[in-house]
Amino acid sequence: MNILALDCAVTRISLAVKTDSKFVSATYDIGMRQSEILVPSIDEILSKAEIKPSELDASVLTIGPGSFTGLRLGISALKAIELAHNVPVYGVSSLEAYAYPYKNLGFPVISCIDANKDKFYVNITDKSKCLLKDGDYELKDILKIAKELDIALGAGPDIKKLEEKLMQYFEDGELKIIIPEVAPNPSEALVKICEELIEKKAEPLKDFDGPVYLRASEAEIKLNSTNA
Repeated sequence: MNILALDCAVTRISLAVKTDSKFVSATYDIGMRQSEILVPSIDEILSKAEIKPSELDASVLTIGPGSFTGLRLGISALKAIELAHNVPVYGVSSLEAYAYPYKNLGFPVISCIDANKDKFYVNITDKSKCLLKDGDYELKDILKIAKELDIALGAGPDIKKLEEKLMQYFEDGELKIIIPEVAPNPSEALVKICEELIEKKAEPLKDFDGPVYLRASEAEIKLNSTNA
C-alpha cells in the first residue's frame, strides 16, 4: 500500500512515504516558512520513493490542534492530491500522532503543543484510557491530572516547556516525565495509524472536513471583540 503522511501542525514539517518496497521520511525545521517549501517537499519525497501522486492509495495528516496556518496548508495540499487523483485523505489528532510511538510501553503519556498565552494543547492517556482529552488547557487544569501520576512519558514538540512549568509544583521525585532526547518523526507514526484506520474501514475526511481548531484565531478574536 502506498501512503503519504504529513505533519504541519507546528513549524517543523514532517513527511513520510511508504510503498511496498520503500519507506522515506524527512523533516524540515525552518520556522514559519511552510508555505514556501510544503509543495516542493511533497514532490521531493514522492520522487525519492519513486512514486507518482496518482499511484498513492491514501494520504494522512495531522488535523489539529496546532498552527492555524500550518494545518490549513497541510489539508489544502492533500485535498488537492485527492481532487486530482482520487486519493482519500485521513485525519489524525496531532497529539495522538505524537503520543503513538509510546502507547504500548505501559506508562501514561503526556502529549503537548505550546498554545501560547500560558496555555497548552494537551492530551494525557494511560494505555487505552483517556485521562485528559485533546484540549486548550491552562496549567492548573493539567496539574489536576498530573498530580495523580508518579511517572509519565512525554511526547510532542513542546513537552519540555510543559515539564518545566509542571515541575514548579512538585517536590523532587513526586513526578518524573521521561522525554526522549530525539523525538520520533510523527509522519512515520501517521503512516502506521493510517494503515490501522484503513484496516478498520474508517471513513476518510469528507469534502467539507477541515482542521480541528481548539481555539479561535487572532483574526476571529479581533472580529468578535469589534462586533461585541
